[in-house]
Amino acid sequence: MASSRQPRDRERVAGANVLLVEELSKVLPKDTKFEAYHLSTPPTVTDALCNPPAQPKACKTESREPRPTKPLKTYCEKQFLAISIDAAKHEPVAHGRVLVLGLEVYIYTTSFSTIIFVSKADSTGYLNLLNLPKGTPSPIREVTAVFISFLVTTRRRPTKQLVVNLFARSQSQYLFPGSVKNSGKHILDDRGLVKWWCRVLNSLLEGSSDTFIRARKGWNRIHGYLVVPGLDDHEMRFFLPRPNTIATNWTLGHPLERISPYLVDPATYGQNVPPRCLIPTYPDDPKARFVEELEESTPMRVKLSSGWRTPKTLDQFWEMMAFRQECSSGRLTGFIWVVFDPSPPARPTARPSAATILTPNASFSVPNDPTTPATSQEDPTALATPSSTPSKRAAQASRTSTKKTLKGRIVPRRPQIKTHNRIKFPERIETPHYFWPETGRGQVVLDESGYNRAVELLLRLEFAKLDSAIANTARWINEVNVGTEWGLEFVGTRDPTAEPTSQDCGGGSGGGAGGINNLSGMVRKKRPAEDSPADGDRPQAAPAVNTLGAGLVRKKAKLTMTDEDSAPPPAPQQEEIAAAANVNVLGSGLVRKKAKPSET
Repeated sequence: MASSRQPRDRERVAGANVLLVEELSKVLPKDTKFEAYHLSTPPTVTDALCNPPAQPKACKTESREPRPTKPLKTYCEKQFLAISIDAAKHEPVAHGRVLVLGLEVYIYTTSFSTIIFVSKADSTGYLNLLNLPKGTPSPIREVTAVFISFLVTTRRRPTKQLVVNLFARSQSQYLFPGSVKNSGKHILDDRGLVKWWCRVLNSLLEGSSDTFIRARKGWNRIHGYLVVPGLDDHEMRFFLPRPNTIATNWTLGHPLERISPYLVDPATYGQNVPPRCLIPTYPDDPKARFVEELEESTPMRVKLSSGWRTPKTLDQFWEMMAFRQECSSGRLTGFIWVVFDPSPPARPTARPSAATILTPNASFSVPNDPTTPATSQEDPTALATPSSTPSKRAAQASRTSTKKTLKGRIVPRRPQIKTHNRIKFPERIETPHYFWPETGRGQVVLDESGYNRAVELLLRLEFAKLDSAIANTARWINEVNVGTEWGLEFVGTRDPTAEPTSQDCGGGSGGGAGGINNLSGMVRKKRPAEDSPADGDRPQAAPAVNTLGAGLVRKKAKLTMTDEDSAPPPAPQQEEIAAAANVNVLGSGLVRKKAKPSET
């Protein structure tokens, strides 16, 4: 499972991770030691994310049956980041390191755009060993936002669109089996998780640190989108953060038309592109399973001619998604996008020619497209003259009939060690289809099979108890790199804050509780602000007798000529007015005397 890189390659990749370590140390608590484990794969060819549309009518052949266009050539690069702490420094009984966080990200690249898809994110709950002071920003949320920002910065292509996409679905555990049994792990519900991810991605839009400013540099427009099937716009606003610029940075809807490569080239793909060609599908994606069912239930002729039979528009597709099992039965699933649009001209108006596309492992060009006839570059009259004469055909037949006889001694080839060729690095780090810079690679670069074994091994371990989590952490670290020490140690440099800011409340492991406590504190602060100075001198209904009881007793004793049972005691302010004006001394007698003259 280990990579077989040369020492020079190891030093190069280790130096490339310095930027990631520096960014992580800025957002983690001060004087706290962490260790990062960064895995990645080279970009490899994968299936296209969207179904290709049918050929336009002008490009159709003589047969009446529609045919699909050629799918976009797509590459996929996988990234995995794990963070660990030293449990022995925080727990006297424990000895060793323990994983606290894991993130898995897929990077899909085409000649049109780059899509960073957050596949999985999970924690073990052992961050409580740090005993961070109350009000410290959640390390889980900070690391997640910084890692996504790091990928946005390193994968930027000046003329290509970039999209950060994920779906938030609450589950007890994603990457660390048994972690749900750990009492220190706080599991957010479906609403809290959608709100938490909106805060994480909102850092890309409004974060004030150098990390997020660097990620936003060079883009023409950055905008966020949110869709929660089954909820209207008023209900979805609850999940978005509360800054003043929320109206300009977020849209309650989907950007599928904006991120589709088929709608920007009508000459190649036609004017009418059905919704089935605009919905990207990812591994373990709720909408991908729905798309697969629709594809299986619709004949190919109908799909190419008019699309699916039932959902004819994207709005109908999202309405039907609300009744899916993943989005119904009391559960919510949020789909979130952040779209980075480059400066115009941003998108290619036509697909690049196949003859100019270079394979990642070779420097020769791909053969011409089968739809265009291959002509000879040496003889310009090849189309006018027949390709072969009778004499040439006879010569070709004689060459094919005679077999070459091997003579001489056999020279054996030197055996090649296959372990050195286990990982094939592309010769070119930038092509029209992908960008693979050195600064964005993992500390350990594995091939596709080695990466899958590393992730599957993590899914078979146990993290329910601290001692088993420490042992399984050591096993995973040793087996991923076959006994070789790896990992990037760093120390946090962020000063602790006394109170969480507006963007820190409710995130990470304490998302739901943090938001409620902060709102209640705001309510308590508003109460003294609403009271006027005059109201402070006015006694309240309940404590009026206790605060001014002595004064009231003395004033009641002076009222000897009035009936105390017939009239209530006057307020202090009213007594002062009465003493100044000398009017209401015999108020009860005056009322009776006024009633008698009224009868005359």
